[in-house]
Amino acid sequence: MGMFDRIRRKGRTRAPARDATRTGSTRVRASDGEDVRHLESFVATRQGVEGFVEPRTAVSDVTLLLVAHDGEWTRRRVPSVKWAHDFANRHRVPSYDAAVVGVPQRMRDYNRRKKAGGL
Repeated sequence: MGMFDRIRRKGRTRAPARDATRTGSTRVRASDGEDVRHLESFVATRQGVEGFVEPRTAVSDVTLLLVAHDGEWTRRRVPSVKWAHDFANRHRVPSYDAAVVGVPQRMRDYNRRKKAGGL
């Protein structure tokens, strides 16, 4: 970007996105009812599910990572960190902040087995 480009651009404004949230220089789809139904279905059909709430980053909104007892997992966007913990509480699923505790080893083991063709 040239020196004068900044001056020319200073007065311009952008219209806000209607169906996506702006995160840094990337637009991400907001969570919707389909995401909630998917999370509810995962909890209802798996055993030993734990929730890991992942914070907003430069490229994605807040997500809820659900991991079953065997390491099978799913991840979906959610409206907020509070919403994710409330969802977990309503479904009697323990929830943790992924930024603090990380993700469980059983999830990485599941991914390794799946990649090797063992699933």
